[in-house]
Amino acid sequence: MEIRKGREEDLPRIGWLYSQARRAMGEAGIDQWQNGDYPNEADARKDMDQGRCYVLEEGGEVIAVACLAFGHEPTYDEIEGEGWERDDPFYGFLHRIAVAPEAKGRGAAGLLFDELKRQARDRGVEVIRGDTHRDNKPMQRVMDKAGLACRGVIHVEDGTPRLAYEAVLRPGTIEEK
Repeated sequence: MEIRKGREEDLPRIGWLYSQARRAMGEAGIDQWQNGDYPNEADARKDMDQGRCYVLEEGGEVIAVACLAFGHEPTYDEIEGEGWERDDPFYGFLHRIAVAPEAKGRGAAGLLFDELKRQARDRGVEVIRGDTHRDNKPMQRVMDKAGLACRGVIHVEDGTPRLAYEAVLRPGTIEEK
């Protein structure tokens, strides 16, 4: 498996990945991505334009996608609960992760978090974050396994709550917790 930046020709497959993720979450009773068609190809195109769209490819086929970004995420400004371990104004974060049905359970999402950690270290960034729906147990397990700890609850743009995760990357270490 290889991680690379998303390209224009990947957009139809990315759109399909997002639609499959919406369907699977709906069938699992997870009320995430269930209103409308978010995320979609247009969101992926915006991520590409900003240099933040990454795909995981295997055998010439895109099997996962994520927005891998660095900077400031406004929805992370206010957090209920324990709160962020570090109050860094600049951090790495992943959004809009979708994995092909045939690739689930094979570590694809974990590889995207590994890439986020690698890029963070390369940039000297010590904090990474992510969030997910309270009912999205698979993504919670991925973030736990990737070394992120649940720090509380944030609210996304539409006001719905999300569990907020963070890892502080210690220089020269492999483990982040």
